[in-house]
Amino acid sequence: MTQTALKDHVAIITGAGQGIGQGIALALAKKGARVVAVGRTLEKCQATCDAIAAATGVDAMALQADISVLDTLDTVVEKTIERFGRIDILVNNAVATSIGPLLTQTMQQVQMAFQTGPMATLKLMQLCHPHLKVRGGSIINMASSAAKRWDMSNYGVYAAEKDAIRALTRAAASEWGSDNIRANNILPHAKSPALEKWIKYQPAEAELFVKSIPLGRVGDCEKDIGNFVALLCCPESSYISGQSIALDGGQAYMN
Repeated sequence: MTQTALKDHVAIITGAGQGIGQGIALALAKKGARVVAVGRTLEKCQATCDAIAAATGVDAMALQADISVLDTLDTVVEKTIERFGRIDILVNNAVATSIGPLLTQTMQQVQMAFQTGPMATLKLMQLCHPHLKVRGGSIINMASSAAKRWDMSNYGVYAAEKDAIRALTRAAASEWGSDNIRANNILPHAKSPALEKWIKYQPAEAELFVKSIPLGRVGDCEKDIGNFVALLCCPESSYISGQSIALDGGQAYMN
């Protein structure tokens, strides 16, 4: 995989202002892709673009958008086409969820989780489809191994929204393969702000969680997650589609 393997490609990445999204943005840019960094906080997305410019000199654009407001997603795609004229890669990374016992979950919390997760993911895939099929493209959606936990207590809503994304991704791979569009899920563990927040509030559970990772560490957002996403988008991975791939140091048992 050369440093210019994705030269002139254009990638939309949601939740790109920090954590995994930022790591993916940097990794794709280092392979030559022009990045559209989408997030709720424009300043964070611009910081990602500034880091890309400093590290690579590759063109990048920051866009403010709350993906839970589905009507704003049309604008994300329109502005991308206005600036770059094409879309080759879509990374659905942004997420909102509700963690806690099922009996405490309100329908409003569940609705927001699904609107930000599978509904926003599906709409962006639909909007990007006509552009992705022009040259063949790659969709990377963010799933989770939460549904593979030995004890799913408190993670039911989160696991449900992520498994819904997995199903949509598999359907996209099946339906759009003839358009030369590939779609895959990754299930990452990474040193993100979300993970750090969880560790702070659930230190005992977090300690056991890390101990259960065979490789004994949590992944790096760019080196472990971003670089693999870049590989999935490159010609070397042109026959991989419809898969759910755990990037978790060997923790999850995928069956």
